[in-house]
Amino acid sequence: MLVVTAVPAERDAVAGALAGPARTRVAAGRPEVLAAGVGPAAAAARTAAALTAAALAGEPYGLVISAGVGGGFLPVAGIGSTVVASRMVAADLGVETPQRFVSLAELGFGTSEHLPPAGLAEEAAGAAGAVLGPVLTVATVTGTAERAAGLAARHPGAAAEAMEGFGVAEAAAGQGVPVLEVRTVSNVVGPRDRSAWRIAEALAALTVAFGKLLPVLESWPGPVRDERK
Repeated sequence: MLVVTAVPAERDAVAGALAGPARTRVAAGRPEVLAAGVGPAAAAARTAAALTAAALAGEPYGLVISAGVGGGFLPVAGIGSTVVASRMVAADLGVETPQRFVSLAELGFGTSEHLPPAGLAEEAAGAAGAVLGPVLTVATVTGTAERAAGLAARHPGAAAEAMEGFGVAEAAAGQGVPVLEVRTVSNVVGPRDRSAWRIAEALAALTVAFGKLLPVLESWPGPVRDERK
């Protein structure tokens, strides 16, 4: 299992739920945790490199998880919430026209979303006491009420906004590895107010969430694990 975060603080929060300290490769049967950088491009590049290296070493991953803190869409997910993605959506990849936003998929240039394995997201959300809903990946974080309202209208039920999930999912899909996304909410999506952010609390919630998720994730019979039985 490979867990991909953006920054070291998120990596360490996930590692805090594991038996030992953060390492490049943790004990057998436990996730490897990678801080891949901020944004969908860095996330995709580093995830693809890690997946390729593992496959070439004869130890392919059976599951990739994009994890970290993010913004929450009210009233679906408030500050302190945990969100498990029902869909990982490239929310600002496309064309903005005078009439409306046209997604990459509508343009015919590829996919605009990735789905987790059937049943896994629901089980993970239940174990963590999390909101299950779409997580939007953006290259530019939302900082206005107008943009927040537009994203929420375009993606009904959107629970959270972050910057890496779709990039991680693209890399995983390219190698046929299933993917999941888990976010804890540090701020509300909308006008940028850093005084209202709760980063430390969200990082602590990420540790708690992974502690609850690990039994579900480690017992999940992913495709790679099934093939090697």
